[in-house]
Amino acid sequence: MNDSFSKVKDFVLDLGYTITKTIEEDQIIIINDEASGIKNCAIGCADPILILEQYLMEINSESIEVFQSLLKKNRDIIHGAFVLDESGKKVIFRDTLQILNLDRNELEGSLNSLSLLLSEYSNELIKFSKN
Repeated sequence: MNDSFSKVKDFVLDLGYTITKTIEEDQIIIINDEASGIKNCAIGCADPILILEQYLMEINSESIEVFQSLLKKNRDIIHGAFVLDESGKKVIFRDTLQILNLDRNELEGSLNSLSLLLSEYSNELIKFSKN
């Protein structure tokens, strides 16, 4: 097992998250912490970067107001950003970090940013997903 992958797994466990799935050949772990809104968050080691992604919702309409709101909110997000998948329909939270000098605090900051985003912006996300 890759040292970076082991280090990331250790950080995640130290931070109190539950690892629900490990895909060692792809160096991906799936984590949950439902109290903070984190569910099926994928963390992948793709040397030289760590990629953190959580699916948030599917957009049913291509409303310019929805896209503008998401882009404006991106400015407030401490770490990471809203992104669309290849289909342009699924909204995902995504953050990338350098693996080489990754420490526990950096990973914690990204996960805290996701949790804060979900607590502050969940009503809007729910509203957007229903349009």
